[in-house]
Amino acid sequence: QLLESGGGLVQAGGSLRLSCATSERTFGSYSIGWFRQTPGKEREFVAYVDWSNDAIVYANSVKGRFITSRDTAENSVWLQMNTLRPEDTGIYYCAAKPYRASTLEYEYDYWGQGTQVTVSS
Repeated sequence: QLLESGGGLVQAGGSLRLSCATSERTFGSYSIGWFRQTPGKEREFVAYVDWSNDAIVYANSVKGRFITSRDTAENSVWLQMNTLRPEDTGIYYCAAKPYRASTLEYEYDYWGQGTQVTVSS
């Protein structure tokens, strides 16, 4: 089970930090992906942290603005979102899959409940 927190309302240019936590002892063998669903669009890949070496990949749309990292001690992954834009508005999800990370949402087995991020202009 994945539990997300940290969404909210922020003005353009502001920052938010999302957290994705689990109580699973096997969390370390799972890759974590972040996805979002923005109004009128399909759910899209945002970033992932690979289980084996913590390799991180970002979507081009967020590269240079968003940062994600795993906190092994806390069994969590966070997503720091900076310089937010109105087009970043949407529901953000974390997802987990065993072993190798992927940008494809259908490859993820477990999903958080989603958290709303709203960026006002």
